[in-house]
Amino acid sequence: MSDSEFKDWNQSIIDEFRANDGNVTSVPFGRGLVLVHHTGAKTGTERVSPVANIRQDPDTWLIAASKAGAAENPAWYHNLLANPETKIETPADGVVEVRVSELTGAERDAAWERFKAMSPGFGEYEAKTDRVIPVLALHRR
Repeated sequence: MSDSEFKDWNQSIIDEFRANDGNVTSVPFGRGLVLVHHTGAKTGTERVSPVANIRQDPDTWLIAASKAGAAENPAWYHNLLANPETKIETPADGVVEVRVSELTGAERDAAWERFKAMSPGFGEYEAKTDRVIPVLALHRR
């Protein structure tokens, strides 16, 4: 998929999410996405990315920087680490101001296991790459 095709696909997911109160049925995400707002670490450009999540508790969402098993992390991962004060759009809570932190060690490993249990695709992504796929926590501010 080219960059422009990927941007168009992402935008169609964002549009469907917003039009249907967070329910995305054109691809099998249902209510399992959040829209992550992030600011380009180098460009300062504001962007929005649809990302699968696990709701850890009422004030914490987990997201995995899997990029479908690519050799490098997605751009949003770097952007969120550079600018950790941001917001997300959720199916249940609407727009939520969050602070991003990266999970490490056993905490990251346990969270990653939850992603693999949620969808076999995450295990497939892990098998395709040599990198340790980062997991980020988005904490309500």
